[in-house]
Amino acid sequence: MGKHLLAIFLLLAPGAAAQTRLTLADAVASALEKNPTRKAAVFHRQAAAAGVKEVRGSLLPQLSFSESYQRSNDPVFVFGSKLRQQRFGPGDFALNVLNTPTPFGNFATRFSGGWQLFDSGASWMRLAQSKQASQLAQRQLERSEQQLVFRVVDAYLNLLLAQKQLQVADDAVGTAQAIHERSKSRFDAGMVVESDPLAAQVELAQRRQEQIAARNAVELARAALAHELGASLDTVYEPAEVLAERALPAIDQAQLEKLALERRPDLAGVNLQVEMQRKNASIAKASFGPKVNVVADWQADAPSFVGGGGNNWYAGVELSVDLFSGGAKLARLRREQATVREADAQRDALTSGVRLEVRKAALDRAAAEQQLAVARDSVAQAKESLRISQNRYDGGLITISDLLRSQEASLRAETGYWQAVYRVHLSHANLELATGTLGADSSAVKP
Repeated sequence: MGKHLLAIFLLLAPGAAAQTRLTLADAVASALEKNPTRKAAVFHRQAAAAGVKEVRGSLLPQLSFSESYQRSNDPVFVFGSKLRQQRFGPGDFALNVLNTPTPFGNFATRFSGGWQLFDSGASWMRLAQSKQASQLAQRQLERSEQQLVFRVVDAYLNLLLAQKQLQVADDAVGTAQAIHERSKSRFDAGMVVESDPLAAQVELAQRRQEQIAARNAVELARAALAHELGASLDTVYEPAEVLAERALPAIDQAQLEKLALERRPDLAGVNLQVEMQRKNASIAKASFGPKVNVVADWQADAPSFVGGGGNNWYAGVELSVDLFSGGAKLARLRREQATVREADAQRDALTSGVRLEVRKAALDRAAAEQQLAVARDSVAQAKESLRISQNRYDGGLITISDLLRSQEASLRAETGYWQAVYRVHLSHANLELATGTLGADSSAVKP
């Protein structure tokens, strides 16, 4: 009864952390919803989409409104204001009135408009460029999500591995404890010298230190998973899955390289960057061409805000051509053309790099599978060797040092096995990341 009350108290105590069980698919879905880096990429895409509307708006006629009041005794201002208010009379031609007028006030209501009809296509190219920038932001978001999924898979698998390593460490402590007790019994029976239980005790202490390190590794792995999921580091996640071997899709390296060239979002993004840079070169070339603008203005002037004055308007068309700019435009064009060639070279480098990434990821997964097969056989052999060594030690045929070496070999073999299982799963996720297919529904997340 006391134990039950203590458990309830610990569960309800302030600061007690409730465990949250989740599968790898649940973890990926949560990260795609809450991870801050993914949110930042979403906002970047939204900003790029708004940029398209901003550029499109600049292609439409522009209209502005202003209301102002001015009062002055400046002769030119007074003369012009009376004319615009249509209040100019014969008496205003008197020299003293023209030279030293009394202060005069004017309310001006003004609507102004303008429309750039033609700029040698530069504005339309900027619009196309802004659309490409929006597409680029989408590709960047997709790649960011793939990289996030990989980090979540790694963090989840690392937690599973840490739990297995803790289990191995617990078993090793139990084995070391049994060896220590066996050596003490043999020492008490006068069958071995005192160095045997002392050596076993040293070995037990070493195993307990490894057990402590394994517990810390589990807690750190839980915090790392919470970080990738965008949750508080104090959140205690308990995996609903266990680390185990499973069948993986076969590797066709040539097909995977072809798939990567079609599916990698960052490669699609660099293609968009090349096209955007070509637009920059075209815009620089268009700056040599003519521009045609339409302007219009309507203004009402009155001595008071409620009116009582006159109004006027004007409209016009302007054609402009830059005849000489000191060579700046030509230099800009050459710079943009050189940048296009630079972007082409970078695309070629990335294309080759993507193929290399896929090839390396495929080789890594194949090597991990081979290492797993070796580790699997090694575990069985090491356990059998430990069993035989224990029997031989009990029979006085080997020393405590031989037995401890067998235990060490068994421990390392089992540790290496679980690390090999982890590497196989992670290398498969890395292969999907390299091909651009890693996602919430891919085989690395949902077997």
